[in-house]
Amino acid sequence: MNRALIDTDILSYYFKGDAIVVANFQKYLAKYEVLEISLITYYEIMSGLLYKNALKQLEIFNDFVSENIVIAATEESCKISSEIYSKLRNNGELIDDIDLLIAGIAIENEMTLVTNNTNHFGRISGLNLENWKMQSL
Repeated sequence: MNRALIDTDILSYYFKGDAIVVANFQKYLAKYEVLEISLITYYEIMSGLLYKNALKQLEIFNDFVSENIVIAATEESCKISSEIYSKLRNNGELIDDIDLLIAGIAIENEMTLVTNNTNHFGRISGLNLENWKMQSL
């Protein structure tokens, strides 16, 4: 099992208490002790919670972040994301810039991206994917 970068959708399932996702988080944590999310996922969750004025959920998320790792985008991950964008655009298969940035961070750090959006991210060559919503570790 590789280090995992948790995508926004899987993190949302975790906070909603999805049994399969929670069980997979527990199995992963038995080996790695912390979870890792991208700064992009941090932004997506924070902006959504602030927009909804979800103060209790915001406190829960801040506690989660303090116990885990947020991986920043770097010049190299942005370069990787730009190369992915170019290839996908040339093939007429664009995906959101936010997702390209998350993919770049995962690839740079040699991590498996854990997402429920495998069809979408599956267009990116060189990106390892797992879906913890649909499968057990």
